[in-house]
This record gives sequence, structure tokens and C-alpha cells, in this order.
Amino acid sequence: MKTKTFAIIIVLSLTSCYSVKSLRKPNLDMPETYIPAMETDSACVADIDWWKFYTDSTLCSLIKSALENNRDLLNAAAKVEEVRNMYGIHRLNYLPEVSGVVGASHETNRYNGIATTKDPEYDLKMTVGWEVNLFGAMSWAQKSSLARYEATMDDYHAMRMTLVAETASAYFRLMALKNELSIVRQTLETREESLNQARIRFEGGLTSETVYQQAKVEYASTAALVPNLEKQVKVANNAITLLIGEFPNDSICPNQPTWSDHIQENVPVGISSTLLERRPDISAAEHRLAAAMADVGLSYANQFPNIRLSFTPGWENESLSHFFSSPFTYVAGNIAGTIFDFGRKKRKYKASIAVYEQARNDYEKAVINAFTEVNTAIETLRKVKESRQLKAELCEASMKYVNLAQLQYRAGSLNYIDVLDAQRRYFDAQIAVSNALRDEYLALANLYKVLGGGWSMSSENNNGNENMKKQTSGDSAVR
Repeated sequence: MKTKTFAIIIVLSLTSCYSVKSLRKPNLDMPETYIPAMETDSACVADIDWWKFYTDSTLCSLIKSALENNRDLLNAAAKVEEVRNMYGIHRLNYLPEVSGVVGASHETNRYNGIATTKDPEYDLKMTVGWEVNLFGAMSWAQKSSLARYEATMDDYHAMRMTLVAETASAYFRLMALKNELSIVRQTLETREESLNQARIRFEGGLTSETVYQQAKVEYASTAALVPNLEKQVKVANNAITLLIGEFPNDSICPNQPTWSDHIQENVPVGISSTLLERRPDISAAEHRLAAAMADVGLSYANQFPNIRLSFTPGWENESLSHFFSSPFTYVAGNIAGTIFDFGRKKRKYKASIAVYEQARNDYEKAVINAFTEVNTAIETLRKVKESRQLKAELCEASMKYVNLAQLQYRAGSLNYIDVLDAQRRYFDAQIAVSNALRDEYLALANLYKVLGGGWSMSSENNNGNENMKKQTSGDSAVR
């Protein structure tokens, strides 16, 4: 009988393990490269720490402030602490629970007219209770809690990754707007000179009023651009202060930004199979899948009875004078379970399997989404590089066109309307180059993010501040 009983206990304790073996594993038939026929390299730009990738000292200072003060990130850190403590509770469930009672009572009884009787009692007892993890419910609960804690940590890392990219992108947009405003103001000065010259020539009878009015139109058209750009600069500036957790101020970006067109030509993207390790959002989805699997095991184990043992030593007496001469002990073992629940627990088990299927689909979707983002980011960076080069050539040609048009106008071989056309083309080309540079910086920052760069904290606390001090304000914003 002892052998049979022991065998039954072993079989029952392993039953919950079999409950998850029928669950389908994720289907991850990942491509070998992000883009077909693309050369692969083990090096990856995402392995570079963010303060080494973004070498602009102002930008690094903003990112550091965002990581320290952004309220959403601080909430994510608090959430990690909350889940960590909840996981600690499940770990402690393996230990016995100790409780105590100190009590005194004085009962009086009078039944059927009989004289009143007194029944005093004094108690000092301690109970040690322990739940036996026979069917694995506590083990599965701990696994589920651990997986959720790890998923929350991954969410925190993913938010750091996103915050670094958002701060850099907001900074690049602000730089581009200020650069565009500088171009407009420089053009406005040129338009003002042309307007003065046209007025003098008109008043001197050298040109018609049409030329003068054309110059006034060009000056007014350029001047009308300034208020809207100044508003956009203010909005972009406030977006950054919100990210870094500060009230609006205008001292976060140089007044005269300089763009560097020496952006790294070949950006290593690494081997596609390592993307799962670099992206914390994928890791979070994987840990949520593990938590859902543990919940399946937990719901299956909950169909079996709970076994609880308790031992209560202490003292109990009706008189305090002989209190410690009356020891008291109580030992109990309970098996509690549902006899008939009409299928409730079975349905909960099936519902947990459906939740697991959702988590499995979410994990597969996260992997596909990550590969899609990297594929898009690589192609976007390629095309914006091509666009920037073409627009730079257009800007150079437009500048030569303006110089030639002005020379021919002064020589009397070209109409003033042609000079205005050349100036408009050059103005538009300057804005286009500035926006193309912005788009290239944004594309590079996005590629760094989707490859999983910017969230690592391995050496930030030790080396981050020291390395940031070595950066100079003249460095380009991105390698």
C-alpha cells in the first residue's frame, strides 16, 4: 500500500507538467537576411552605446536628461519594482506561514435556572502552516510571476530604446527647423537688398514699376514664412522639453545649428538571427508567452485538491497562576478540493489555453514586425541618402544659376523675372537639402532603434558620464 500510494503521488505531481506539452510552439521561420541578396556582417550599429553613436554633446545631454527625468520612463521603473515585489511574494509561498494568538476570555453560563457557571480561558499559541506543492500549483504560479517580472523589465528597456530615439529625432527636427529659419532669414536679407536696388532703379527711371513690384512680392512672400517657422520651432522645442521632463525653455538647442553631411556611408546591421536578442520588445513578448504557458499549468494544477499541514504548540489554561504548566499542541492535515464544480475549472483551463494561443500569436507578430521595421528602415536610409545627394547637386547647380542670372541681368541680356526664377529655385533647393539631411539623420536614428540600439545599461552608469564629457560641441550629431 505504501508503494502504491507513493507511486500515485509521483504520478499526480507530474501530471501538471504534461498539461503544457500539448501547447503549440511559436512558428519562427525567420529569413537569413533583412533584405534579399544583402551582404551580412556580424558587426551591428546597435552594439554601439548611445553616447558613442550620437556624438553631439547637446544631444547627449538631452538624452541623459530624458533617461533621468522622463515621467513615462520613471513610471515604467516603478512598475518594474511593483512586479518584482509581487514575484517575491510567490517565491515566499514555498515557506511556511507562522501566526500567533494571545487571548483571554471569560464566559458565564446559566442554563435552566441552574447557578451561573464561569469558564475563563487564557491562550498563548503559535501556528505553523505549510501548503504542500504536490500538484505544482505553486511552482507554476512562481514561473508565471517570474516571466511577468522579466517582461516588465523588457518593457522598461524598450521604453528606454524608444525614448533615446524619440529625443534624437525631436532634436534633429528642431535643428532642421532652425536651419530652415536661418535660410529664410538670409534669403530675406537678399530679398531686401534686391528690393532696395529695384526701388532705386525705378525711382531713377532705369526700370519699370513692374520690376519694383515683383521685388516687393518676393520680399513679402519670404517674410510671410518667418512667423510660421518660428511657431514650428517653438512647438519642436517644447516637444523636447516634455521628453526630458522640464518646463518649456528656449535654451536646449544652439541658435545657429550646423549640419554635417559626413554621415557614415555603410551602416552595419548585423546578422538577422541576433535581432531577437537585441530587441527588448521581442523579449517582452517571449516572456509573456512563457507566463501564459505557466498559467496553463497553474489552471490545470488548480483542478486538484490542496494539501495543507499545520502544527500549533502553546499553552492553554483557565488560570494564569498555572498557565505555563498546561502545554497545548495541535496537529492537523487538510485536503481541500471541489467535488462537483460542473466543469468550471475545466473551462478555466481551456480559457488559459486560448490566452496562450493569443500570446503565441502576439510573439510571432512581434518578430515579424521587428523584421519588417528593420527592412523598411534599411531601405529608407538607402533612399534618403540618394535623395540627399541628388538635392545637394541640385542646390549647387541652382547657386550657379543665380550667379549667372544676376550677371546677365546686370549686362542687360536677361529679364528680371528670370533672376527671380533663379533665386526661387536656389531658395527651394537650400530648403530641400536641409530637409534631406534631416530625413537622413532621422532614418539613421530609426535604424539604430529598430535594430535594438540605445537601451543597454551595461556600462552606462560607469562610463556614460565620463564619455559624454569628452564629446565636443563641434562634433557631428551622428557618426
